[in-house]
Amino acid sequence: MGSYKIRFLPADKTILAEEGTTILEAEQNAGLKPDAPCGGRGICGKCNVTILQNKDRIVVRACQTRIQHDMVLETSDGLADKEKILTNGEYRTVPVLPAVKDADQGYLMAFDIGTTTIAGYLLSGKDGRQCSVVSMMNPQFQFGADVIARANYVLEHDGKRMQEVVQEALNKLIEEACRISKITPTDIRLVSIAGNTCMHHLFLGLSPKSLVTAPYVPEVKDGMIMNSSDLNIHIHPDGKIMLLPNIAGFVGADTSACMLAVNFKELVPRTLMIDIGTNGELVLGNKDRIVTCSTAAGPAFEGARIACGMRGTKGAVSHVYEKDLKMHMEMIDSKLAVGICGSGLIDIIAFLIQYGFIDSSGAFLKPEVLKTATAKNEIWRLQKRENMSIFLLQEEDKIKGLKEIYITQKDIREVQLAKGAIAAGIKMLCKKLEIKIEQIDQVLLAGAFGNYMNTDSACVIGLIPYELKDKIRGIGNAAGEGAKLAAVNGNLFQEICDLVKRAEAIELAVEPEFQDLFIDELEFARALET
Repeated sequence: MGSYKIRFLPADKTILAEEGTTILEAEQNAGLKPDAPCGGRGICGKCNVTILQNKDRIVVRACQTRIQHDMVLETSDGLADKEKILTNGEYRTVPVLPAVKDADQGYLMAFDIGTTTIAGYLLSGKDGRQCSVVSMMNPQFQFGADVIARANYVLEHDGKRMQEVVQEALNKLIEEACRISKITPTDIRLVSIAGNTCMHHLFLGLSPKSLVTAPYVPEVKDGMIMNSSDLNIHIHPDGKIMLLPNIAGFVGADTSACMLAVNFKELVPRTLMIDIGTNGELVLGNKDRIVTCSTAAGPAFEGARIACGMRGTKGAVSHVYEKDLKMHMEMIDSKLAVGICGSGLIDIIAFLIQYGFIDSSGAFLKPEVLKTATAKNEIWRLQKRENMSIFLLQEEDKIKGLKEIYITQKDIREVQLAKGAIAAGIKMLCKKLEIKIEQIDQVLLAGAFGNYMNTDSACVIGLIPYELKDKIRGIGNAAGEGAKLAAVNGNLFQEICDLVKRAEAIELAVEPEFQDLFIDELEFARALET
């Protein structure tokens, strides 16, 4: 087998790739960051690249196209780094008592390693002051959008690369944070890390096999403090890495960190805490009793498996609303729409429900039966593409540079599956606590998705029970805030290690009632009568 010269644009990077290598693998080997939400299985269409051949431009799926000759390729690498990353959250003041000796004489670093993004915080070991904040996309997204895809990738390939890319990312963010604050990485004595169970295992180089096979138990649950040198993190030679505790197979240290951030140990109001991502982590209770679970929301809210879906980057439709009997859109940093991100997707489905474009089953209604004035005015948006019903958001106009943007019937089904899983999980936790939905006193939304989505729309589609509409508030990146608190105060690290042992983790897959609840929650209860 020979090797071929592959040139990537606009990065202007050239490598030699062995014959038979997929273009996606070549991108990864070149150090690029291709978007591959499905993990290279050829089903999402997000890894498309353009082959520049003479005067032709040939669009192919990078994961399904093998290299047989020299190529010049145009990729979208680097676009993901422009995503808006949430780094702020609620923070409480605590005494500065780092768990590591001499850390109070130097600096601390806290990380929230999310499935999609990584946020890092440089802190003073003397007074806990935040010195700088850095963030980036989690480079593991090139191996799959969700934890299942990444776990399967590791089980089918060598997992070493998955560990290396996140180590490289943390070292890069440490260097950036130090440069901003004019210190050196060797000034950092302690790094605390929160992440879901899969991100935790991949960072440690542990096999995720136990997470994807019953009974879905983590290899490691307890909080740990390890030598930074053992994990290839470049800080002080005697520096330590603090890993917050996991709760269950799919309720990880990020949830522990959120619980620490809101001081769950002292909470009196009956509280529902939700972190919605590719998984939806749910915690319900107060200081007396805590139940928790994870629901497989899927990657729809991250833009995967949605025809025109994308992450929250420039040009993404982020919100939709009605005014003067018309539908209006808001885009991120742009007047032109190039796709739909999660918050926009929820608004669109809510719009279709509120103005009678779809029925309670999620099916598009025929134009002749539309009843509301807004629906009749926007009837032209209901169209067909290749015998498939769509709702058109933006018409194509090549002169103006407008791309056709739409929602398909399949997209609606993906949202139903995601929202149904989360809503059913909430009801299951209520059953475990033997309370009614309306007995929940407050709902705390953690994470970027919860921060940017319209909570009224979330209640309209049934993602969150409508009865809780006036009890919701966002708490930002609570996982990052919890990681900061653990770094600043070693007593709090021990406190959360003890608290999570009291949390009752519910494995929904083995709960007999869950499937019935899930099927019930697929309906759009607030759809107009037809």
